[in-house]
Amino acid sequence: MTTLADLHRLREAHTAANANKDGILPLDEVDKNAQEALNQLEYARLIQVSTEDSEVRAYLRQLGEPVCLFGEDGADRRERLRMILAVSGGPAQRPTLTDTVKSSTGTGISVNRFGENISTETVGDDTTVWYHQGPNTLAEARLWISEFSLTRAKVRLDRARNYFNNVPAPQRKAKLQEYHKVLRNTNLLCSQVGDIRPLSMCRFSPDGKQLATSSWSGLCRLWSIPDCNLVMNLRGHTAPTCAIVWHPQAGLQSEQQLALASSAQDGSVKLWSLDNEEPLADIEGHAPHRVSRLAFHPSGRFLATTCFDHSWRLWDLEACEEILHQEGHSKPVYDVVFHPDGSLALTTGLDGYARVWDLRTGRCIMFLEGHLEELLGADVADNGYHAATSSADNTVRIWDLRQQQAIYVIPAHTSVVSSVRFESRNCNYIVTSSFDKTTKIWGHPIWTPIKTLEGHNSKVVYADISPDNKYIATCSHDLTYKLWSREAN
Repeated sequence: MTTLADLHRLREAHTAANANKDGILPLDEVDKNAQEALNQLEYARLIQVSTEDSEVRAYLRQLGEPVCLFGEDGADRRERLRMILAVSGGPAQRPTLTDTVKSSTGTGISVNRFGENISTETVGDDTTVWYHQGPNTLAEARLWISEFSLTRAKVRLDRARNYFNNVPAPQRKAKLQEYHKVLRNTNLLCSQVGDIRPLSMCRFSPDGKQLATSSWSGLCRLWSIPDCNLVMNLRGHTAPTCAIVWHPQAGLQSEQQLALASSAQDGSVKLWSLDNEEPLADIEGHAPHRVSRLAFHPSGRFLATTCFDHSWRLWDLEACEEILHQEGHSKPVYDVVFHPDGSLALTTGLDGYARVWDLRTGRCIMFLEGHLEELLGADVADNGYHAATSSADNTVRIWDLRQQQAIYVIPAHTSVVSSVRFESRNCNYIVTSSFDKTTKIWGHPIWTPIKTLEGHNSKVVYADISPDNKYIATCSHDLTYKLWSREAN
């Protein structure tokens, strides 16, 4: 157990360091113990500790330390935990979820910042991954996905090789700088009231001619681009809708074919065509748990859904059945995105972690940790090796899937970062939205801020980029969605 003397020793070293104007203590003026204390203090500054006070208390409880000292607030507690870990030499590992919740509520129920009740009585180790036995069609689907992804990977690599071989590096750099300069001219083009309740998502159609919005009223709507006129109402949900996504071939095939999918807080998932305001079909099996996000596989044959029962599902739309029920997160799974080749899926959870799943083998091949709060958004770049995650810790992390690690942390906003999106094709920039009422554009590859889009009066919950990269759409709890363009001037 760390003694109070150890902590006093660290504080004395801290005071001595501040008293020295040069920031350097001569060895002949301090004893060996003071020098060690100073080294531990420097180490303590590098230790990342959760900003959630309930988790900090759980850390202290696991270490056998007092959970609270007289006159201590949350910030003091975090600093004390840092010093304790520096003295003991132990890493700042997350406690088990059950310990965290029981230390704060005394029960197996927790309430997160989004107001959802999260039951944790049966949850164990955060790192445990459970694999369920799937139907026979799952093996067939894995083989099909393997063949599909290999073909797309070859096309992607050939395109990249052709670009880098034919365009000299100085020319590529000059074009990128010029493009970023043009992005600084992005301004508001159109603002439209989307519903009588807060909007939850907005997504461009694959041809870029329409925008789909979902709202807490349960109504989904389609709007024309760029004039922002209402095209169609999609009626069917009886609970607030969480997400809506387009089929990869929507607008390029018959209007009677599947075009969209949407999800709601009551666990309902509905499929839509473009010729009818009523749902084409329902996908059942999630209720009563919330389905926060969903995504079409690049092939359009499969649909992934994330559920607040700590699992995500994969549905074969041709066979009309659930072929994969995957657990692995210790809290609700919030978002899911597919690799552009279709070989991988990336999921984010309210446990603060992201996982990369190989759809060809069914294995979790990568565990992405580093965020200090819930993960709300994710995207994978079309180059195939960059991924981005957005979090309630106000940051965006850029991951290199080849190195299996974070290569950059963007201190993006002053509040929760609700979504992150890569520009399609060239990946020259990303767009982030936040509860601080702003949307920001960041340049690739050094992730410098290019433009801040201001205009919403409440939380911005989602931002999307049109396939032709001409427009950016944002939606907010202020009941509006806005269209931004470089041509708005």
